[in-house]
Amino acid sequence: MKRRSLIKAFTLSASIAAMGLSWSIQAAETIKVGILHSLSGTMAISETSLKDMALMTIEQINAKGGVNGKMLEAVVVDPASNWPLFAEKSRQLLTQDKVAVVFGCWTSVSRKSVLPVFEELNGLLFYPVQYEGEEMSPNVFYTGAAPNQQAIPAVEYVMSEEGGSAKRFFLLGTDYVYPRTTNKILRAFLHSKGVADKDIEEVYTPFGHADYQTIVANIKKFSAGGKTAVISTVNGDSNVPFYKELANQGLKATDVPVVAFSVGEEELRGIDTKPLVGHLAAWNYFESVDNPVNQKFVADWKAYAKAKNLPGADKAVTNDPMEATYVGIHMWAQAAEKAKSTDVDKVREALAGQSFQAPSGFTLTMDKTNHHLHKPVMIGEIQDDGQFSVVWETEQPLRAQPWSPFIPGNDKRPDYAVKGN
Repeated sequence: MKRRSLIKAFTLSASIAAMGLSWSIQAAETIKVGILHSLSGTMAISETSLKDMALMTIEQINAKGGVNGKMLEAVVVDPASNWPLFAEKSRQLLTQDKVAVVFGCWTSVSRKSVLPVFEELNGLLFYPVQYEGEEMSPNVFYTGAAPNQQAIPAVEYVMSEEGGSAKRFFLLGTDYVYPRTTNKILRAFLHSKGVADKDIEEVYTPFGHADYQTIVANIKKFSAGGKTAVISTVNGDSNVPFYKELANQGLKATDVPVVAFSVGEEELRGIDTKPLVGHLAAWNYFESVDNPVNQKFVADWKAYAKAKNLPGADKAVTNDPMEATYVGIHMWAQAAEKAKSTDVDKVREALAGQSFQAPSGFTLTMDKTNHHLHKPVMIGEIQDDGQFSVVWETEQPLRAQPWSPFIPGNDKRPDYAVKGN
């Protein structure tokens, strides 16, 4: 090779190497975070808004300088309401995309699907939805409610004179681990209050179930035996035909109140809520709570939805899992700043005791040992505009009990996160 050609070759190689180094440096200047929510399938009705809320929160954090001087870069995947695909996508996020943290999942079956992957690879998952408890992983931080922060107080409320003095309970849920375990806990709780098995009915439907005519007719028959409340753990788009059938058959809240654990403002957007006024939902946040932090949160979300031209932006709403997503991302960012690192072990340690002024109007604290948020409990009544009016709430946030005292043997469980729990 001639000297001039050789010099050109070396120069080209050096340029390519420099470009590669530049790209590597540029990539290292961002912190990748994974967004793992179903954007298609039966759970898209609930999870799509969590993806969008995560993107808004990341955008806001970046506008304030990012985390440890680096911008956050969202990596969005769609596990498509397919539970094995959740595990595949989580492995992809951790091993190929090299994300520092993942915000995702809604159903417990999706969380159970990804849990072994996060524990194997020492990834970090923030899970933003109420669930059945009976789990405490060192690789998961739970920003939704445990049963003592939602299910138990809700049933106590409908049993109270203020809540209607229910004596019979129709437990209706989607057929998977969250409703079945929650109802196992609730059945034991009801037994402890003197409610007999003959006054408890338990019915499950598959994901995507659409025909609730027979079930609602059976609820009406069951309610003839005494003052009845329906405890609903129906998830996903099945809630739309269920609530429409309640209206079709004229089952009003004054006759048989339904208290739902997985229905919020987002799920009610596509329903005429006038016939549903008075039915209940139990959460830890509602869009209607009136405080300055929430006013800004709601205004920011509506402006973001409009700016990004999100579907239904003119009727954009916030809900509990969206707030829990927002809180979780901010808590992770605070912990990474405290640790001066996004290393999972260092961030995990820094998360213990983190607090955040939440849109709920309460200062929420990440428990120092059990990886769950201390959360308030709120019972809301459906209004004719699809919002909720808070009719009852706790005075202070409650510490989560991931291991329910209503399941035998849980008193021997450790009160700290252990792999395989």
